[in-house]
Amino acid sequence: MNVWIAIGATALGCYVVKLLGLLVPAGILDRPLVKRLAALLPVALLAALTAQQTFADGRVPVLDARAAGLAAAAVALLLRAPFLFVVAAAVVVTAGVRAAAGA
Repeated sequence: MNVWIAIGATALGCYVVKLLGLLVPAGILDRPLVKRLAALLPVALLAALTAQQTFADGRVPVLDARAAGLAAAAVALLLRAPFLFVVAAAVVVTAGVRAAAGA
């Protein structure tokens, strides 16, 4: 039953946050600082999520095949590779490192 209370509270909280966002005056949203922060916030959140998923297993820091895949993706991005190639490089390197470690 506690799970349903948490789900309901989360849904209500999301609704309230969305409602508060709609109530912000347009003048505040047109400020250059707010526009810049709104453009950078999704990138920062995605970077934090990627780092957490790559270098943590629960509450324990880890350095495993996922880090090698992330490094391969970073190199592919630096070489200005197409997005699908970046994803493929990360997958292939991660799988290769896992296969080498398991063998």
